[in-house]
Amino acid sequence: MFRKNNNEIILLTGGTGFIGSHTSVALIENGYEIVVIDNLSNSNQIILDRVEKITNIRPKFYKGDVRDEILLNKIFSENKIDAVIHFAGLKSVKESVNNPDSYHDNNVGGSSILMRCMNEAGISRFIFSSSATVYGEPDYLPIDEEHKRSAINPYGKTKLDIEDILISLAKKNPNWSIGILRYFNPIGAHDSGLIGEDPRGLPDNLMPFITNVALGNIDELKIYGNDYPTHDGTGIRDYIHVMDLAEGHLEALRHNKKSSGVHFFNLGTGKGTSVLDLIKAFEEVNKVKIPYSYEKRRSGDVFSSFADVSKAKKILNWKTKKNITLMCEDSWRWQTKNPKGYI
Repeated sequence: MFRKNNNEIILLTGGTGFIGSHTSVALIENGYEIVVIDNLSNSNQIILDRVEKITNIRPKFYKGDVRDEILLNKIFSENKIDAVIHFAGLKSVKESVNNPDSYHDNNVGGSSILMRCMNEAGISRFIFSSSATVYGEPDYLPIDEEHKRSAINPYGKTKLDIEDILISLAKKNPNWSIGILRYFNPIGAHDSGLIGEDPRGLPDNLMPFITNVALGNIDELKIYGNDYPTHDGTGIRDYIHVMDLAEGHLEALRHNKKSSGVHFFNLGTGKGTSVLDLIKAFEEVNKVKIPYSYEKRRSGDVFSSFADVSKAKKILNWKTKKNITLMCEDSWRWQTKNPKGYI
């Protein structure tokens, strides 16, 4: 049963993307009205149909880029937006190394234009989709929000730069309320199998690689590095179910409504899972074999990264509910129902 409408309208930039689409569902199911802007560079308009099928409500949609100031002003004039959740941006670490200027223009430039238009429209509640990549090579584990920031690739640097802009903005404008959410590694899909992760071209993240190997679209999974100082030699990450991540945005919005200034929160499970651990969990729950081979380490990869999530638990009253088994099960359900993604 959905909650009664709370009369808040939330703008989601990049709202048809992987995390944006799942957050759209969570918001609608909790009584929010949502407006979506997306240029569809890494998503598909069919996602709006899927969100409507899950929730019986179709999000209002504007096709366009957050760097389009005229379009942003149009959105803010046509809708009484209460808060903005900013997902839009390029997100491939590998691609960012090859095209650092494009990443800066899209991510940092687009964010700056969005903030300026919000300021002109008198909107001051903002949730930013940041990343654990801002921590770089960790000095200690688990990583808390006080850990030094040191991005080791252009993608992470754009997130760090946007965080700095937001910090400066809040100092100049004390009426702004900003939540900076540092995601760890989202995987999984909505349990309906209607929406999930659908990267364009060759996957850049581990789970879409695993599911595509399981489908037979890719011959084998390449594991980069088996000589890390971990229990099985493979890299460790903090994998979080995308619906748990979506719930984190709900709690951040509620906190954001009654706070001011800038607040940083890690969103993860607080547990590290190695590449081999994830493969074994996927094979066990889905009864499918994942062939793999080892390659040398990739430049810029850290050996282990997992979150201290005590701050989010204490202040947002948020914690994850779904384990690795469910993440693997939901990822495979999505992929088998949509073997070619949203096409």
